[in-house]
Amino acid sequence: MTAPEILLLIGSVEGARPVIEGGVPYSAQNLRPAVPGNFPIARLVHRPFEGIVPLHPRPRTIGIFVTVLNCVIFDSRAGLRSKMYLARAVRCPPHLRATYVEISNYFRGRQLGRLSALQAHSSPVRSFHEFSEKHRSNVTSSEFLDKFKQSMEFPQTPLDIDTLYSYDHEGQSVLLHGYLDKRDDMGKELSFARFYDHTMGRTIQLLSNSQSNTLPQLKKISRGSPVVVQGTVKRRVTKTADEERNDYLEIALESIQPLNEFPREIVLFGKNIVHPPKHRHLQLRSDKELRDALRFRAQARNVCRETLEQLKPAFVEIETPLLFKSTPEGAREFIVPTRKKGKAYALPQSPQQYKQILMASGIPRYFQFARCFRDEDLRADRQPEFTQLDLEMAFAAGQDVMAVVEELIRGLWGNMMPEPVPSGPFRRMTYQEAMTRYGSDKPDTRHGMEIHRVEHLLPADLVSKITPLTDPIVEAFKMDTVEQLPSATREFVSRFFDSTEGEPFNKNPDGAPGIFIYDEGQPLKGLGPLGFEAAEKIQEMLDLSHGDLLILQARPQAPFAGGATQLGSIRRAMAAASIAEDLREAPPGFEFLWIVDFPLFSPTDASEPGQGGTAGLSATHHPFTAPKTSSDVDLLSKDPTKALADHYDLVVNGVELGGGSRRIHCALTQNYIFKEILKMPKERIDEFQHLLNALWAGCPPHAGFALGFDRLITVMLGKESVRDVIAFPKIGKKGEDAMVKAPGKISEEVARLYNIKLK
Repeated sequence: MTAPEILLLIGSVEGARPVIEGGVPYSAQNLRPAVPGNFPIARLVHRPFEGIVPLHPRPRTIGIFVTVLNCVIFDSRAGLRSKMYLARAVRCPPHLRATYVEISNYFRGRQLGRLSALQAHSSPVRSFHEFSEKHRSNVTSSEFLDKFKQSMEFPQTPLDIDTLYSYDHEGQSVLLHGYLDKRDDMGKELSFARFYDHTMGRTIQLLSNSQSNTLPQLKKISRGSPVVVQGTVKRRVTKTADEERNDYLEIALESIQPLNEFPREIVLFGKNIVHPPKHRHLQLRSDKELRDALRFRAQARNVCRETLEQLKPAFVEIETPLLFKSTPEGAREFIVPTRKKGKAYALPQSPQQYKQILMASGIPRYFQFARCFRDEDLRADRQPEFTQLDLEMAFAAGQDVMAVVEELIRGLWGNMMPEPVPSGPFRRMTYQEAMTRYGSDKPDTRHGMEIHRVEHLLPADLVSKITPLTDPIVEAFKMDTVEQLPSATREFVSRFFDSTEGEPFNKNPDGAPGIFIYDEGQPLKGLGPLGFEAAEKIQEMLDLSHGDLLILQARPQAPFAGGATQLGSIRRAMAAASIAEDLREAPPGFEFLWIVDFPLFSPTDASEPGQGGTAGLSATHHPFTAPKTSSDVDLLSKDPTKALADHYDLVVNGVELGGGSRRIHCALTQNYIFKEILKMPKERIDEFQHLLNALWAGCPPHAGFALGFDRLITVMLGKESVRDVIAFPKIGKKGEDAMVKAPGKISEEVARLYNIKLK
């Protein structure tokens, strides 16, 4: 067997240490003498991994398993006997997460499950062999076709395990569909097995003994196989009161019919088993929490639909097309080629233009669960295709839409969460206030850690040391800790700024952050570089206590732009990191917040496509957003950069759940913004002719909102990523579907059909 080739960087928190020099292949047995005490491989690295980085994976690299928490490295196809290539160790950042899923997409795509160190050394590891034509080699077509015919004919039943417990079925013969779980053989005469019903939500014990002809059949069926079982419901002989309450029934097996064999080499269930994205079906099958999240999502969808349809006047659910055309709304699009030369569809960034056309069509209130597509890099809260609850209201302003959204949120929390949302309107905060106080347009206000300007308190020589900027703004915030120990705070700061998340903050061209730890045992309580007067005033301004962290950061004298300042990003990252390390307690509850009064236009960002105009400006959100007031309308012809938008974002706990705005309902005004303010070329304006025609035909004033449904469910369930609430999410920065291998290659034949040139 040819060993898989791989170069691996292995790191420990204490710095670089060579494990094996060079690229010479070593077997597992040859590795051990190189370590004092003949340690097994699991202890080659003296401290637990904090991260793994693939250096140069080759196409044949398969079957390598890495258990990060236990530092186990082995070849899944041949246990510890296979050869592998190891490179020298390097220092890895200590903040990397210890969960297998997040550490490395590379290894996620190549592992079947994660096993403990004990399992790795005590039992052989079975690899996962995907289905291929070779599986027919030992079976004739008549054999598998006969089995298939038998599996097509099985009795139906309305029962599940919950029904057995809800109604008295004791002593009755019942029929259930489901999956066979773990089996325990008590000698040759008796076997017990756990059985999941078709809901995969609950198990019951199956009992088979030598007096029943089911015992040989039960032993032949592999764990995980779908089966039909029939048997008599009995009361178990239990040991504890807890069992008496929760699992007091069992089924004495009378018959069992396998419907499809589950491969024995696949490890489906087990503690900490995580299946890679290419086997998402196995993860869904084995992960009850993931299945529960999908059920929760479906229930939340129903609550939203019922709430909107019961309002007066009711919202009407209308589906809009997915095959749209490319228009410069502001995000990158996915293009769908057609057989007509030079013509292509585009998948919609949102139903924005269609829903505005609906408002011009006499539809008073519209909603849909819309699929949206944006060709952007992935993040924990972003997918290239996503779902939003989209709504629009005719004869409405922003306040009307916000009231409906608040009622929708209260309905969701009241029906599906342990605690309802308090009554009364949600808190409102302007964009300017949010950026000033928290350095973010989606602040988590539960943390406190408010930002204050301090440049007027600092000596000029200190300012020149922390930033190369002339006449800068210098801001500061404090972060308190649970233990209030300067030493613990100091260690946290060191770890944070050495991590991959914190290190970029030190490379800010406007200057690295100034870091101070308030220590009553130090001269000037640790604030010596600030000078006596500044230290005293800042201590009073921020109410510093023993062990608190003080962060200073400079920025240019310029209006706010974008979603966060540098100090705001530091605040957000340090709040999350300190909670993860138990330095601070996670704030409880949900704090909903409307962010309003955004600038209508912003300087064009080179990294975003914008609207393609030549004015150096782009619409802050999209070019259909109306000005806030009549005074802002006047600014369109005087100084559009000062005009505010009637736009509103809904934020909860630092997460932007959605956004909306009042729209421009006047065709002449919309065309004026395209042509005179954004200075879009005529050919780009012509791409919106359909919308201008609809507005021109007496379109009423209207406003709307789009609620990011994936993010909403993620927040409600307390998950870290939208991938945890989506059945088949995309992975990696390029948004790939590892299971179906999408996007796929285009054949030359298809390329010719769609007039595509392959490079």
